Amino acid sequence: MSERQTYAPDAALIERLADAALARMPAQFRALLEGVVVRVEDFAEADVLAELGIEDPFDLTGLYTGRPVGEQERMMPGELLPVIHLYRRPLLDEWAETGVGLEDLITHVIVHEVGHHFGFSDADMHAIEDAAG
Repeated sequence: MSERQTYAPDAALIERLADAALARMPAQFRALLEGVVVRVEDFAEADVLAELGIEDPFDLTGLYTGRPVGEQERMMPGELLPVIHLYRRPLLDEWAETGVGLEDLITHVIVHEVGHHFGFSDADMHAIEDAAG
């Protein structure tokens, strides 16, 4: 991202930042993400928010959906690949409110969405984020 950028990053830029974040992660963590798709959307869909009990769409910055990573070898024919959803508008709001670098924020969301599915501890996830920084 350019220091002179004066407009909100679009979905394509968020996706490039996510790809760069993934490339910086430790090899063991990247191996767990084989076949996982990253999708950038402005907000989570209303049914997703309702299922999670979230009223304000700005409260959800990311979500992992699909069969847990590590169980993919047992996927059924026609089953969709797992997806890490990054929600652009909530990410941008959090970026503006906290002052945390957007790249760091995207890395944090990816690590935590995947980490929760593996049962990683907060310390494990923090170490992965540090290694990717």
